[in-house]
Amino acid sequence: MGIFKNKHDPISDRARALNSEIAALEARIKEVNNQAQSEAPMRRSSSGPIIQAQLAGTRSVEPIFERVDQNRLKEQSQPATPHALNELGLRKYHLIGLIDRIRKHFYGPPVSNPRLVNYLAAGSVQGLRSLRYEKRVARNRFVAWAILLAIIVLGTLAAMLRR
Repeated sequence: MGIFKNKHDPISDRARALNSEIAALEARIKEVNNQAQSEAPMRRSSSGPIIQAQLAGTRSVEPIFERVDQNRLKEQSQPATPHALNELGLRKYHLIGLIDRIRKHFYGPPVSNPRLVNYLAAGSVQGLRSLRYEKRVARNRFVAWAILLAIIVLGTLAAMLRR
């Protein structure tokens, strides 16, 4: 019987296929590393490429340092500007910032993969329901429960007023 049979999930199938490919690639990497270690002469050093270059007769190369913008680093570490502090040295109350923080609690974090969200919303992934359908089902369920609750509350009030 097909009642207790799980539905076909294309995403989990793809995940299993990718995991098997990853395992095969890791095995291949280990094989290549073992081959390279058996072919390379044994040296006791933790700084392999530098020692190997010195043994080959080449000059050691001095490290190359990049310039760091000190002004940018100092600007980040500076405290808040004086006009943002009150006379006691504490930060002033910022109403707009408070409203923004409260508003962020109601919205989720930004999505990391908007293209996937578009695919899921449109129902483009085969075997999965679209988010529009799921939202409609959830909305209808909420409306049904709200109507049922209203009927119960009104029935209770009507029974109390008849007495």
